[in-house]
Amino acid sequence: QNLLAEKVEQLMEWSSRRSVIRMNGDKFRRFVKAPPRNYSVIVMFTALQPQRQCSVCRQANEEYQVLANSWRYSSAFSNKLFFTVVDYDEGADVFQQLNMNSAPTFMHFPPKGKPKRADTFDLQRIGFAAEQLAKWIADRTDVHIRVFRPPNYSGTIALALLVSLVGGLLYLRRNNLEFIYNKTGWAMAALCVVFAMTSGQMWNHIRGPPYAHKNPQNGQV
Repeated sequence: QNLLAEKVEQLMEWSSRRSVIRMNGDKFRRFVKAPPRNYSVIVMFTALQPQRQCSVCRQANEEYQVLANSWRYSSAFSNKLFFTVVDYDEGADVFQQLNMNSAPTFMHFPPKGKPKRADTFDLQRIGFAAEQLAKWIADRTDVHIRVFRPPNYSGTIALALLVSLVGGLLYLRRNNLEFIYNKTGWAMAALCVVFAMTSGQMWNHIRGPPYAHKNPQNGQV
């Protein structure tokens, strides 16, 4: 009981400083693998060092940070769930111990027993959005996290600039607005909209395909 209390106290202290706790091999074996535990641990195995050139790792880390911050600053925050990260350059022995050869990978380590197959997040099929990770965590731990994203005003600013540009153009040409009735101009604008709506990016946005695909011939992702 004293050992468990010490581990929980230490994890809570780290969580108060940073939402995602960085771990090396020793910390991982002590706080995640070794009993006793009465808490769940979400671990992101990644490779964030620039020399690894893992752009997906950086994108996944941003979503992971959003999720961890949402949990850390929510009213439901408790010592039953902790978010941690193991970087390959800081814990290569952990990767070898778990026979892990890809990153990023998300795993849930339950309070008792070993992780099951469902405790590994299916990133290739679902992607790594914070909302999808929160849903997976709720299924594995019964802890529901409401994701709060920092406000992004880029879309609002772009719309305001566009409206200002159009308004300024109309004001400067207020004495000669015949160009509004130019059929060629409207045709070009309509074509731009058509090309945007039939692009592959719009298809991806609507259909939501898997983040990664596997080649059936050679198994390459």
